[in-house]
Amino acid sequence: MYADQTLTPKEATRLCALGTLAQGNLSYAALASSVRHFISRITGPSLDLMGSSIELLKYEGLIEALDGSGLEDNATLSITEKGHTELRALLTAPLRSGTSELNKLITALKFRYLHLLDVPNRRNQAEMLIDLCETEMVRLEDLRAHHAEDGGYLIAWLDHDIEVHDKQAQWLRGFLESL
Repeated sequence: MYADQTLTPKEATRLCALGTLAQGNLSYAALASSVRHFISRITGPSLDLMGSSIELLKYEGLIEALDGSGLEDNATLSITEKGHTELRALLTAPLRSGTSELNKLITALKFRYLHLLDVPNRRNQAEMLIDLCETEMVRLEDLRAHHAEDGGYLIAWLDHDIEVHDKQAQWLRGFLESL
């Protein structure tokens, strides 16, 4: 994790792999394919995000081979209790403020696996996402106010971006109420 306890690209990949296995056992190849597919569809191809090794998860005791040993024989993999603990820690990690491809991926992963957490933790995550959205709107509104007299198209873009964040915050509030 970064110093602020937010996830690194490697940990986002771990979250994807552990969350996938928490939903059911998979062969080594199927897990690798699933992780690669999900991450690349959210962020596009990225070596930073594809570098995490399934073998490392096995070595750390977060997953185990149920038959065979791993990559060489396409073993069926399962998440361990230690893996479930790590998954909960990754799922409840905070997000950095601002927008980035990594934040977009981590947010998508949180929603993909949020149902694996208990209700209080689900609510905490939804509240955190609302706070981040509102913080981003304040930042954008401040930028807009600072450049209100500038020419060009920045204000129109910022208005659009603020509207997107406002709608996202509204959706998240409704989501929180549904939990």
